[in-house]
Amino acid sequence: MNINVQNIVFGTGPLGCAVADELLAKGKSVKMINKSGNGKIPGGALLVKADVTDPELTREVCEGAKTIFHCAMPPYRLWSEMFPSITYGIMEGAAYAGAELIYADNLYMYGTGNENLAEDLPYRAEGSKGKVRARMADRLMTAHKDGKVKVTIGRASDFFGPRVINSIIGEKVIKPAIEEKSVTILGKIDQPHTYTFIRDFAKGLVILSEHESAFGEIWHVPSAETISTKKFLHLLFNITETFPSVKTASKFVVNTMALFNPVIKELKEVLPNYEKPYVVDHTKFEQAFGNHSTPHEKALKETVDWYRQTFNL
Repeated sequence: MNINVQNIVFGTGPLGCAVADELLAKGKSVKMINKSGNGKIPGGALLVKADVTDPELTREVCEGAKTIFHCAMPPYRLWSEMFPSITYGIMEGAAYAGAELIYADNLYMYGTGNENLAEDLPYRAEGSKGKVRARMADRLMTAHKDGKVKVTIGRASDFFGPRVINSIIGEKVIKPAIEEKSVTILGKIDQPHTYTFIRDFAKGLVILSEHESAFGEIWHVPSAETISTKKFLHLLFNITETFPSVKTASKFVVNTMALFNPVIKELKEVLPNYEKPYVVDHTKFEQAFGNHSTPHEKALKETVDWYRQTFNL
């Protein structure tokens, strides 16, 4: 039986759960959708099983919705094959329900030739994942312009925080930092790089959903001050009160590892973004809706606390 809930979140990964947290804290009802019907979600949310590539099923689960958040994502190596059909299925479901669609995006479509990223940059991705992101964003914006469905897109950089495991600042960094083991990280750590606290990303997406002026536009969600990865790690180590060694994975090392590891192979496309300044400009969002970003120290403490509790560290 279909249960109508006005706020729907597609995807039960760390971002989808963070969006649900934000909505629930505002006293709103939330229905979360994933393909398996299984998963740990925030208390108070309803979990429903649905394959979004099935048009009839997607229309059914979207019925009655007013706001739909697209936070779903297939495995990294399957983006080209699976991501467009997931995104367009969600778009069709939102259009059928007459709901507003908030799409959580990243920055891959801009390519690797930019040091300062604003929303008006052209899409110059040369790799497959960036091209997929660009194609989906263009299709969504076209659907909005054609009056098919109201869409806004919120973008953020590499995120970290509670529930975030598979990320540049994820399990391979936070856990060894707590355990005082060697930390390995991509690129040149002396370069400034924007990192986004996942709760800030979620809050930004919810803010976009609350403003009519946000729709038909693309926004970079505010992140805390951009600092070098080296300084970011020092902040982390101050919180963990450990002194782990830091190893950097150079282009040569990544290319070598990619021969044996398919996940590393997929990262080759975006490696240049970690070898030079990578600063995300959120001026447009801040001028329109304010800056809600969490200071790095507070965000990292919450992240470390979650890892310690979750993994008994």
